[in-house]
Amino acid sequence: MAAITYATVYSEGLGDGEGSRQFEGALAALRDAAPRAVTHLIDGEPVAGGEPFERNDPTDPARVIATAEAADAALVDRAVAAARAAWPQWRRTPYERRVEILDQIAAAIDGRLVELAALVSHETGKTRADAVAEVAECVAIANLYRDQILAADGYVVELKAPPGADRAEVALVPYGVFGVIAPFNFPLAISLGMALAALAMGDTVVFKPSALTPACGAAVAELIAATDLPAGAFQLVNGGAETGQALADSAIDGLVFTGSAEVGLGLVGRLSQPPFIRPLIAEMGGKNPAIVTGSAPDLEVAARAVARSAFGMSGQKCNACSRAVVTADAYDGFVDALVGEVAGLAVGDPIEAGSFTGPVVGPRSVQRFERAVELARADGEVIAGGGTGGPGHYAELTVVEGLPEGHELTREELFLPVLSLIRVADLDAAIAEANAVRYGLSAGIFSADRGERERFQDEIEAGITFLSNPGGATTGVWPGSQTMSGWKGTGSAGKGGFGPWYLQQFAREQSRTIFA
Repeated sequence: MAAITYATVYSEGLGDGEGSRQFEGALAALRDAAPRAVTHLIDGEPVAGGEPFERNDPTDPARVIATAEAADAALVDRAVAAARAAWPQWRRTPYERRVEILDQIAAAIDGRLVELAALVSHETGKTRADAVAEVAECVAIANLYRDQILAADGYVVELKAPPGADRAEVALVPYGVFGVIAPFNFPLAISLGMALAALAMGDTVVFKPSALTPACGAAVAELIAATDLPAGAFQLVNGGAETGQALADSAIDGLVFTGSAEVGLGLVGRLSQPPFIRPLIAEMGGKNPAIVTGSAPDLEVAARAVARSAFGMSGQKCNACSRAVVTADAYDGFVDALVGEVAGLAVGDPIEAGSFTGPVVGPRSVQRFERAVELARADGEVIAGGGTGGPGHYAELTVVEGLPEGHELTREELFLPVLSLIRVADLDAAIAEANAVRYGLSAGIFSADRGERERFQDEIEAGITFLSNPGGATTGVWPGSQTMSGWKGTGSAGKGGFGPWYLQQFAREQSRTIFA
């Protein structure tokens, strides 16, 4: 299979058709299989315990994908203790040896690409394009981390030695045990992106996947367990919010988290308790705008990009476009093109090749969608979509216009296939509207005017920017090409995933002055 990115799978598909046939066969086999019994993994051994829960297929809720148990505080503490015991050996392992696990992970994933993509689709409802690209992204992440760590030569920098000293240097040394709390929407890529960063920098890990993706969480654990990593360096605990809170309250030395702003802000408080503040690396969602001005060279291209960015994975991406902010001189033409584009995007079963997007992840998402549509109809106008259908958790691709300025649907993250259209007078008003939210993850503009593009780049409050991106107005981040940095209420650190300063957050400085 040729090199894969999110851009290539949307523009070129999966190649000659064999990849699609393999995907369909693998997904069908998973649907026919018995539910997977997922256990915790502590000190390299499967461990049972906790309140049982199950994960149901979002395309058919009557089908159980996996069963698992939610770890309580005592079991979480046991996992942290095991990770603590493994840390001295792992932190002393030379960085050249540590990065070998990245090569091993990359090779293992590359050899199981279609199988893992089918699992991601099975548990999240992703289409083949999104699922295959996510698995390919895991390989790119491992390769990127390897290259960055080797280029940094162990993160030891020589300084100017003071008088009488033989040497002065500063080194990055690992913190200890890092907790990793992952979301459902990229259950392999985000999970591995966080866990491998900690491991490669010399920390040990206690990993809690989303309760919506326990089977994918188990796959992450299997991939890591198959490397030469010492058994105790990686622990898996399953569960939902209570397990995550127990992990944050445990004796970990730091925490990396991707999820909602509400949960992330709560973690800030938990990690700030005495006796000292522990590091929190958090990415907390977005309310991402795409600005379209009258100088956009092709409104149909802009509409296609906005639609794909808004509705890929049914809007369940942190950087999905949820607001199209359009100047008055482009509004009517853009809306006509957008409605036509949305009408051509099929919502359906991911096993069907023609499905652009699949279901939302679960019944709570359907309920939130129905509430959003109710608000939209009360305070504005739904000009496309608005309905739901079963038996899966399907929601129509929905476009809303005419909402009052500052309406909650234009300010708060929905994580749903709902796009708000906002008509503004000019670029000044467009930038002001784009920035009028607590988030600052991703933003795009469609304009051929150099001055407009420069103003956008200078004034927009977002860590990721795209200028006239035809493949996705605010989406399409790929390791090594873009970074995933959240500003304002989106991020805690100002340094994004895949960036040149991300890995350093998993270690702390130690200044060393050496005398004879």
